[in-house]
Amino acid sequence: MSNLVIVESPAKAKTIKKYLGGNYEVIASMGHIRDLPKSKLGVDIEHGFAPLYMDIKGKEELIKELQKEAKKSEKIYLATDPDREGEAISWHLAQLLNLDLNEENRVAFNEITKSGIEAGMSNPRKININLVNAQQARRILDRIVGYKLSPFLWKKVRRGLSAGRVQSVAVRLIVDRENEIRNFVPQEYWSIDAKLTAPSSRKVFQAKFSGIDGKKVEIPNKEKADEILERIKDAKFVVTGIKKSVHRKTPAAPFTTSTMQQEASRRLGFQARRTMKAAQELYEGVEVKGMGAVGLITYMRTDSLRISEEARAAAYKFIEEKYGKNYIPDSPRIFKSKSNAQDAHEAIRPSMPEITPDMVKDSLTSDQYKLYKLIWERFIASQMANALLDTVSVDIDANGCNFKASGYSVKFDGFTALYEEAKDEDDEEGTELPPIEKGDVLKVKALDGNQHFTQPPARFTEASLIKTLEENGIGRPSTYAPTITTIISRLYVEREGKQLKPTALGEVTTELMKQHFKNIVDVKFTAKMETDLDEVELGKKDWVKTLDEFYGDFSKILSTAEEAMDGKRVKVPDEETDVVCELCGRKMVIKIGRFGKFLACPGFPECKNTKKLVQETGGLCPLCGGKVLQKKSKKGKKYFGCEKNPECSFMTWNTPTAEKCPSCGSTLFKKGGRAGKLVCEKPGCGYERSLKNE
Repeated sequence: MSNLVIVESPAKAKTIKKYLGGNYEVIASMGHIRDLPKSKLGVDIEHGFAPLYMDIKGKEELIKELQKEAKKSEKIYLATDPDREGEAISWHLAQLLNLDLNEENRVAFNEITKSGIEAGMSNPRKININLVNAQQARRILDRIVGYKLSPFLWKKVRRGLSAGRVQSVAVRLIVDRENEIRNFVPQEYWSIDAKLTAPSSRKVFQAKFSGIDGKKVEIPNKEKADEILERIKDAKFVVTGIKKSVHRKTPAAPFTTSTMQQEASRRLGFQARRTMKAAQELYEGVEVKGMGAVGLITYMRTDSLRISEEARAAAYKFIEEKYGKNYIPDSPRIFKSKSNAQDAHEAIRPSMPEITPDMVKDSLTSDQYKLYKLIWERFIASQMANALLDTVSVDIDANGCNFKASGYSVKFDGFTALYEEAKDEDDEEGTELPPIEKGDVLKVKALDGNQHFTQPPARFTEASLIKTLEENGIGRPSTYAPTITTIISRLYVEREGKQLKPTALGEVTTELMKQHFKNIVDVKFTAKMETDLDEVELGKKDWVKTLDEFYGDFSKILSTAEEAMDGKRVKVPDEETDVVCELCGRKMVIKIGRFGKFLACPGFPECKNTKKLVQETGGLCPLCGGKVLQKKSKKGKKYFGCEKNPECSFMTWNTPTAEKCPSCGSTLFKKGGRAGKLVCEKPGCGYERSLKNE
């Protein structure tokens, strides 16, 4: 008789089977096999929140196969993912296959490698019921909120809406930020910059006005700027002080789920869902030439920064061979995880640091390679020595007016030889300054007064929203990507480039929730619920009591809201467009239907005119001269096509630009990313231009 190992995915099963050999049968459960029913609440609130679990529709044959294999197996190992969801799947499998819950048959793999699988198989344990209860509590909590609150929104706003603990808070954050932007009042301020040269160099450097007679001075308007400029017009710019120091620059920690999603968004332009798909594939195993199926990274759902000593030693070996011994830090660098981090796993790292991205590039898809390279470089850099910068700060006096100049030069590049973390905003560190001595009289090349206005806060991007959710303790590593996907698919939020912008529906729904369900969209309350679930996982809190505490208040609030809104309905304002209805002359508005947005006449029911909502790009079709429109494929992918389709067959994935082809005058299209190229798509032209150095 063989042993049976049950995992979640076929890719993972294939990789594990390779290492376990012929005495083991490895089968995938394809995720959850049992869940709450879709058609009803499925929770007995009156009797301890007892869940009614049912076999998931469509998995009948798989369940029969699992039961058949279990009967003829000597030993059964439950090897689902090493987190709450994975523990719950193993618990459901144990019940389905009539396994003893006290038997040590649960194994966990932090990495799908030979050593990782051997370590997991040699340390079986009982199913952790606290982890199971934490997952059950979250699932039931979200089911109660969704099933009780969504019908309220259907009646008061629009059918088909949904509400959820994490998604409703995420939408509120985006709506609140939009209101901040709308209510922002710009404040004028000025800066004064001096362009100078030192006696021993022709190199021009910049110094910024900082105050008068050692005291900080604000410049609120042009009058004050002109007053200062007049005072220093013929003044000598004298160096009064020089401060030199060595600045140590420390590498960023290896990735957690959140920081990986943020960096992939900033650096690669990946949406969170795309990042997690590639990460899942890298963890479960890919076919690598000469190696077979291998898991290239450790488990990708983690908020821990812990690193194993074996991984550190492998990183040090690579660093010494590639860069030299002086690139290894004097003592091991330990990154401290957040206080509420679940430390069951390591940080996300390459499972075998000696496998460089270039070694596996030909075996990976484009997304897999880009993400593996990012994870590998981030991890190796985190184990490298600090970068050392020689910094200099120069104080300058001009007739009592104080100026400052700062600069740096690289003394030792350290980890920056490999990797530096991307920033949301440019980090002004200064540039290298020419040789300057105290007492030097500097030559003035230019004096400029510059007007500025304070800027409103930026809209959230996926990266900044995930960062904010994590900082506030809302959700967990596994929830960020599906939360963002949900709020966009439900039309509460829409993308505008990389920015997340609330729709009118999102704003109306959030306002209603803030009025009647304050706790559901309250950041602190939602964070406390996450803490309570963590307490359940640690065995410090009873899961039924946790649900009972929540539901007591929630049911009262729901009843109060239904009474207050009895007979009332909230209208979602229509977005007016410049498109004129050809039947009655009114300006058409944007409506949302089953298949997304469309144009409709506001004169309904007198005028029932509707039409497709098209987005013009400003480009012209290279085949017939018609307008090029932005369109979406059936899978939701953006492409561009001629307005005269199907008569004109032109379509392209490349983005139209405002620039015209110098050879034939047609619209130029941008191909690739920032370092891509402009191409002319007119047949027979062939013009193209690289954007790499522009």
